[in-house]
Amino acid sequence: MTLFTGLSAFPITPANQSGRVDTDALRTLISRLAGSGIDSIGLLGSTGTYMYLSRDERARAIESAIAEAAGRVPVIAGIGALRTDDAIALAGDAKALGAAAGLLAPVSYTLLSENEVFEHFAAVAGESGLPIVIYDNPGTTHFRFTSELIARLARLPGIVAAKNPTVTPDDSPAHLATLRAQVPPGFSVGYSGDWNCVEALIAGADAWYSVLAGMFPTVCVNLARTAREDSVEARRLNAALTPVWDLMRQHTGLRVIYALAERLGIRAEPPRPILPLAERVKQQVLDTFDALSETLDQSGVI
Repeated sequence: MTLFTGLSAFPITPANQSGRVDTDALRTLISRLAGSGIDSIGLLGSTGTYMYLSRDERARAIESAIAEAAGRVPVIAGIGALRTDDAIALAGDAKALGAAAGLLAPVSYTLLSENEVFEHFAAVAGESGLPIVIYDNPGTTHFRFTSELIARLARLPGIVAAKNPTVTPDDSPAHLATLRAQVPPGFSVGYSGDWNCVEALIAGADAWYSVLAGMFPTVCVNLARTAREDSVEARRLNAALTPVWDLMRQHTGLRVIYALAERLGIRAEPPRPILPLAERVKQQVLDTFDALSETLDQSGVI
């Protein structure tokens, strides 16, 4: 598999409430992922709380993750920032530390226009020299990429892939077909939103950018591979994970995964003002994952 195909696993970034990354805990997560059969690690994504970390702490996270991955699996690092010059600097840091690519979202306070987003991406890709994955995450940025904008960006040197959100399972094949018709050959079209991604994979999407894989890679590796070979079995496995998808939709993947981290011996809470799940809900999460232990193939972790 090439870098921008297959399964990309997105772990949390354990840190204390002062924003200091717990590199030992992060390396524990990366070690689990690197030997699992995934195709890349999506470090410092939204689940990795990149926007809550300083430039120095992001660099510490990238350095630790790449050292632990030790060439076994490439690392794509989140480089989003409010200011273009800051995103360029973060991309430069990621490249210098050995990241294979940067994941760039149009982070904003003031709503951005399509032209502003185009110029932002062009500057980061052009000035950093780091391959860039377009990160379309309207739930956090409040900006939604049109297929026309992605097609414009895909023709810029250094912009190599897109990580698209999924709205519903039924919408993904049509969205994929529309993008395929507009982007250059070889440009990678991938999807996030774990609960909807199986249909995108069955339709031929290049990549699945997965939150669940950041904690439970084995079941996601199996699902991603099965979607290429046996759509009936892939849909059956995806349906078996419905209780997990329901929890992630209701409480966000970030909060659900943080609730499970302690089972790996990782004591971490999301950065304030994000609050951990209430104990009642946390117990519901734990009970749900316990009931699915065989499906998740958790190797005794839960």
